[in-house]
Amino acid sequence: MMKVKNYVGQFHPIVWVLLIGTVLSRGSAFMTLPFLSIYLSRHMDLSPIIIGITVGMSPLMGTVGGFIGGHLSDRFGRKPIMLVSLFMVAFVYYGFTVATGQGWFILLNALNGLSNSFFEPTAQALMADLTEKTKRMKVYSLRYTAMNIGASVGPLIGAYLANTSAKLSFAITGTIYLLYALVLVYFLQRLVVPLSQEGNSKKVVSFGAAFRIIKTDKALRYLIIGIILVNMGYVQIDSNLPQILEGTVENGILIFSILITINAVMVVVLQMPISHLAEKFRLMQVMVVGAVFMAAGLVCFSFVSGWATAIIAIVLLTLGEILIFPSNSMMIDQLAPEHLRGTYFGAAQFRKIGNFIGPVFGGYLLSHFQGQIMFWVIALVTLGSIIFFTAGNKFRVTKADEVV
Repeated sequence: MMKVKNYVGQFHPIVWVLLIGTVLSRGSAFMTLPFLSIYLSRHMDLSPIIIGITVGMSPLMGTVGGFIGGHLSDRFGRKPIMLVSLFMVAFVYYGFTVATGQGWFILLNALNGLSNSFFEPTAQALMADLTEKTKRMKVYSLRYTAMNIGASVGPLIGAYLANTSAKLSFAITGTIYLLYALVLVYFLQRLVVPLSQEGNSKKVVSFGAAFRIIKTDKALRYLIIGIILVNMGYVQIDSNLPQILEGTVENGILIFSILITINAVMVVVLQMPISHLAEKFRLMQVMVVGAVFMAAGLVCFSFVSGWATAIIAIVLLTLGEILIFPSNSMMIDQLAPEHLRGTYFGAAQFRKIGNFIGPVFGGYLLSHFQGQIMFWVIALVTLGSIIFFTAGNKFRVTKADEVV
């Protein structure tokens, strides 16, 4: 009991509120958004192109919105940005329950992506604000684990509601986000968050100046490019893999659903022990090994013929995921000046460009060649991230030496 108390006590209570909120909000979001396209096709009689535009509006707005939201949190404080964005997300899901035209769905999902892109980097920055530097890697790993706990449960509930009452799933998700916002209001008012961590520092710069700082930070730029390439590989699991499995493997959709479950459960179970082991190595080494594992998983997918090869492939890819993504957050944290942490985490949202390019590029390869060629090429692209990680680390070390 004492061990549990000591473990909980090493992090600020607000950090735990954010982690628990991440489980609930991500679980509810995964309960609805993966099934939004099904809802639109069933109830709105829309063309696949319009459905694609509607679904794609969220990550599209998130690509640029994160930088804006992160910077605003540096200027005006974490609290107002986080709370306004959470209340807006709740409004979006309630809006889905009453929307009747395609224009409303496009607008609401765009607002959803913008609001989430404001909240995510701000929440990460606040977690870093409230955590000792030596424990931040553990916090980022806990956050990633929390996201995957939600991701492992949400789709199961969403699959049931999609066939019974899709609007109910929207209402449930909106209510969870509303409660999350209200609980966060309560704790932020009751608990002391130091002013130095609320974005009121005299060092805070204008938006234009912040953009120029990001533009000139070569280490950050190379790191973002590397993660874009990694995301191009990782996103194939959600975009092109199910198409390939359905068309080439018996019970392909069943296998795909099991693979998604294995992925989420592995992250939940292994994230913390692997992150603890990874702390003994340099971030650069961890990210390079992660890229190799992810590329190996993609290559294995090119040879999938049944359950065994599919499971081996997802295990390799998930190990790469566990190593890369929390390490990426930690490296951004190390790059960011204290007064620009929100701006840096916001700029990192540009990595979502890979979530756009990946499905399109992979789909092109799939339509003109075949699944095996597609996975090989995408695996090479993923390995290409190592070049940019290495270059980014070189400039990061140079930057640290100049500061010293």
